[in-house]
Amino acid sequence: MNTKFPDGFMYRPEYFSRAGQQSLMDAVTEAVRGDAPFFQGRMPRTGQAISVVGSNFGPLGWVADIDGYRYAPTHPKTGEAWPPMPQMLLDIWDDLTNYPAPPEACLINWYREGNKMGMHVDRDEQDVNAPIVSISLGDPSRYRLGGQTRGGKTFSLKLSSGDVVVLASEARKCYHGIDKIFYGQSTLVPKGGRINLTLRRVNRV
Repeated sequence: MNTKFPDGFMYRPEYFSRAGQQSLMDAVTEAVRGDAPFFQGRMPRTGQAISVVGSNFGPLGWVADIDGYRYAPTHPKTGEAWPPMPQMLLDIWDDLTNYPAPPEACLINWYREGNKMGMHVDRDEQDVNAPIVSISLGDPSRYRLGGQTRGGKTFSLKLSSGDVVVLASEARKCYHGIDKIFYGQSTLVPKGGRINLTLRRVNRV
């Protein structure tokens, strides 16, 4: 990997074949048509809507509302438990990480035309040293990675459907975000856009 990226950053282009991508997309579609529909989170304190809608797989799911960011065992609208994590996601965690316990949450983010994600560091987990595995499905995106403090030099990478990024070690603490969605370049997502699946371990082992 190019040495300009921090330790612990892994980029695996085309990790999933088209068939694998379709299997994951089918699992997402089934989940959001059932007890875990997409919902629109809100920023803490201000209540401003987050443009990217989301859902989750796994025993825990990430939610955001006026009371804060947190992991919860049930969907904020339906009150139902999140759907089980597909085996493909557990398999990729085992393949690409050395973490001694399975992921507990898989955040499903749906980026539609014009959506972005500002630079941020994931800090809502008890174990902030556990890796994060991010899977791209659908339209390409421009991913941006910075350092461990806000501002300063950043690097960009175009992620395509089936690509996987892992943030571990020093990279786990780095700011990252999505600058742009290249809307309409993929037919994988039924209503267009990009689906991002983010595997996270929440509790310490």
